[in-house]
Amino acid sequence: MENVFYIREIIHYLMHFIVPLFIAKIFFKNNWKHAYFLMLATMLVDLDHVFADPLFDPNRNSIGYHPLHSYWAIAVYFLGSLFLKGNYRVIAIGLLFHMFTDFQDYWLWKN
Repeated sequence: MENVFYIREIIHYLMHFIVPLFIAKIFFKNNWKHAYFLMLATMLVDLDHVFADPLFDPNRNSIGYHPLHSYWAIAVYFLGSLFLKGNYRVIAIGLLFHMFTDFQDYWLWKN
């Protein structure tokens, strides 16, 4: 069972750090480094976890639980990825992918 935990963590962090690199290189070819760092910066959205008690619970679904992981926030991120331009679009895409990563992390690996 411990091996499953490690696989879960590896997949989670690959999706947070490596997949955004591929997204940046494929969709933002001319400015991929800038896009990649903006998408990495969207991990600051996890600051809303500070208000949770307990701070970290591996069996808790962050989607719908934390304010910046709420369904309303996800709707805003989705709309932003469609209608915003430039850096704002990159940030919205990064936030949306972050929500997808957290969603799959819970639903794929829940106990």
